[in-house]
Amino acid sequence: MLITRLKQVVSNDLNKVDKLIISSLYSDIALVQDIGKHIIQGGGKRLRPLLVLISANACGYSGDQQITLAAVIEFIHTATLLHDDVVDGSMLRRGNATANNKWGNEAAVLVGDFLYSRAFQLMVTTQNVEILRIIANATNTIAEGEVLQLLHQHNPETTEKNYLHVIRCKTAKLFEAAAEVGAVLANMPLHIQQALAQYGLHMGTAYQLIDDLLDYRSDNEAFGKALGNDLAEGKPTMPLIYLFQQGSPQQRALVAEAISNPSSSNLPEIQKVIMSSGALDYTLAFARREANLAKQAISELDASEHKTSALDLADFVVNRDH
Repeated sequence: MLITRLKQVVSNDLNKVDKLIISSLYSDIALVQDIGKHIIQGGGKRLRPLLVLISANACGYSGDQQITLAAVIEFIHTATLLHDDVVDGSMLRRGNATANNKWGNEAAVLVGDFLYSRAFQLMVTTQNVEILRIIANATNTIAEGEVLQLLHQHNPETTEKNYLHVIRCKTAKLFEAAAEVGAVLANMPLHIQQALAQYGLHMGTAYQLIDDLLDYRSDNEAFGKALGNDLAEGKPTMPLIYLFQQGSPQQRALVAEAISNPSSSNLPEIQKVIMSSGALDYTLAFARREANLAKQAISELDASEHKTSALDLADFVVNRDH
C-alpha cells in the first residue's frame, strides 16, 4: 500500500515522533492521558506529521527538530478533532466512539485545550520565531474556519467559492503549515518555503474534497464515521453544492430541504441523486486538479527519494478510500 511505503521512507523519524507524542501526553491528571491516548492512538493516518518529515527531508534538513514539529502538528490536529466532534455532536470517529461520546463534552473540550497548550510548549523549544509565526497563524486561521463553517451550516445557497474558503481555512491551512515548516527548518530560500506552503495548501484542499466525496460513497467500516454525517449535520459540502447549482428544480428543492432541515431519513434519496448526477465525479476531478497543483508547486525541488515521496503523497490523498 502506498501510504505504508511512504511511511517506511521516514520510519525512523516516525517512530521518534510517536515516542515524543506518548511522552508529551503525560499529565498528573489521568483523564487527560486517557482521552489524549484514546484519540492519538485511534487509528489516524498521521498524514500531517508525515508531511513535516517528508518536507524537511526533501529540503535537505539534517537536524532533529522535525521530530518536535511533527508532534506539534499532530497535537494541534488532534485538538481540532476533539473540538469538532463536540460541535458536531459526533458519536463515531475512525470507527471508534468519540471522546465526547465516551467521556462527555466538557472533558473532550478541556483535553483539546490541553493538547493545544502542549503543542505550544513543544513548539517554543525550537526557538525559531518564523516557525512560531507560521503555526500560530495557522491555529488562528483554523479557528476562523470553524466559525465560517458554522455560519454556512444549514445554508443551501453556499457558493463553491465560499466553501473552498472554509476548507482552506479549516483543513488545508494545517497541511500548509506542516509543509512550510519543513522548508523553514532547512533554511531554504523564501520562494522554496512559499512553494512548500502552496504544496501543502493544495494537498489539504484535495484531502478535504475527497472526504466530501467519501461521505456519500464509502461504507462505515472503511471510512470510520457514519455515512452521510455531513448531510445529517446540515453541512453544504462540494457534492451538495454542485447538485444545488447544477441539478433540476426538483433536485435543488431536495438539497435545500436536506441542508435546511437535516435528517438521516432523506440520506438514501440524496445519495441516489448524487451518485447519478455527476456530483462525485466533479468533486473527484476538482480534488485531482488540486493534487496536481500541489505537485507542480514543488517542481523546483531537487530530485530525491523524499521529493518522490512528496509527489506520491499527493497521489495518495486523492486515491484513498478512507
